[in-house]
Amino acid sequence: MNANNKAVRMGLKTAFSYIGKNPDKNMPKLMKWVDRFAGDGPNSFEVQRDAFRKIINDPDNNMHKLLWSIWDDIDEDVIKTVFENFLINANLIGWPREEELRAKYNCNIPWAILLDPTSACNLYCVGCWAAEYGNKLNLSFDEIDSIITQGKELGVYFYIYTGGEPLVRKRDLIAIARKHNDCAFMTFTNGTLIDEDFADDLLSVKNFIPVLSVEGFEEATDARRGEGTYAKVVNAMEILKKKRLPFGISCCYTSQNLDSIASDEYFDQMIEWGAKFVWYFHYMPVGNDAVPELLPTPEQREYMYHKIRDVRATKPIFAMDFQNDGEYVQGCVAGGRRYFHINANGDADPCVFIHYSDSNIREKTLMEILQSPLFQLYHDGQPFNDNHLRPCPMLENPDKLRELVAKSGAHSTDPQSPESADHLCDKCVAYAENWKPCAENLWSCSQCKKREEGTK
Repeated sequence: MNANNKAVRMGLKTAFSYIGKNPDKNMPKLMKWVDRFAGDGPNSFEVQRDAFRKIINDPDNNMHKLLWSIWDDIDEDVIKTVFENFLINANLIGWPREEELRAKYNCNIPWAILLDPTSACNLYCVGCWAAEYGNKLNLSFDEIDSIITQGKELGVYFYIYTGGEPLVRKRDLIAIARKHNDCAFMTFTNGTLIDEDFADDLLSVKNFIPVLSVEGFEEATDARRGEGTYAKVVNAMEILKKKRLPFGISCCYTSQNLDSIASDEYFDQMIEWGAKFVWYFHYMPVGNDAVPELLPTPEQREYMYHKIRDVRATKPIFAMDFQNDGEYVQGCVAGGRRYFHINANGDADPCVFIHYSDSNIREKTLMEILQSPLFQLYHDGQPFNDNHLRPCPMLENPDKLRELVAKSGAHSTDPQSPESADHLCDKCVAYAENWKPCAENLWSCSQCKKREEGTK
């Protein structure tokens, strides 16, 4: 970073420190510093900055209300750290470095890295792909540290823990967050291991945000995760809220639970719990024991498409849909295009839902993994469909995944019950065909709307 950028960064941090005293007055000032730091080049996030500016200047906007609630509800030092590590490091600094390396090496460079510290879990949830892995695999502290050290050299400052249950390793994860205090960390968790002491650790490191998995209300959650789980998760959220810590919620929607977890009642409940964001994931038929009947119908998925967009426009919580938001990221983001996944055995999977690999961190550097045959095929093949509402090489384009695995020679990374790509993709063929006409109609309408907005 050159001297001018360092000066602007210091000004940005100083401007940020005054926001809490008067957000209405100081937030626009902060945006001016962000604009100066970002500049006006191709990696300046101009569209995102314009959208953010509209939000802060419109008190009636639901996202304005969400933003202002953060200042009221979250510890000020935590906000400052997340702002610096996520906005400045992971985006304004990290993204240009990633773009530089993408061009130099003609391969994908991720914006985030997902990793499983352990395959162990204190629960065994129905339909959970991680449950297939058993409970004997772990990345060592040094291996996690190496992944992050290498990642930062690539410009990656955002790390997401999956599992297993990552908080089985919570002492190590806090130590990693403390050591890499310039990074932003997030963990998907069942929430049952969050207690007062761990919340105090989160307050201490300030750069680690939990995302709690909740499958709806008590009956649905306990049916999938075990009796009493719902009460434990609600208690965890109460602790986090009391400690003024940010957290989100993760929901897997299926053909059986969608009516509950996509209702206005449930969104309002998440807001009341104190969640600032919710991330919806489409059920994936991964594993030999997966249940294809849990795949949402086309009508249900279309409902989620509209519901998430309505919530983003009306409620003070930021809602994301991993599958239906493909149109905002130009299709599949896996294979290192925006992220990839490292399991607890060290295998580098292109996606958290696609468990095939030709590389392991114990044998290759991250850069070597990103240049491996499988990851290079992802790079060369993306997008896998010009309709970004059909982004996935498995779920919506199953023949693509068969080809990727066959050409690369990748193997299943499930150590207990390896599943062939053909077996997995066969479960997706009918779904892909049924979703296609609905996706084509939604995509056509979306593109027409964009063209109309562009002419105004």
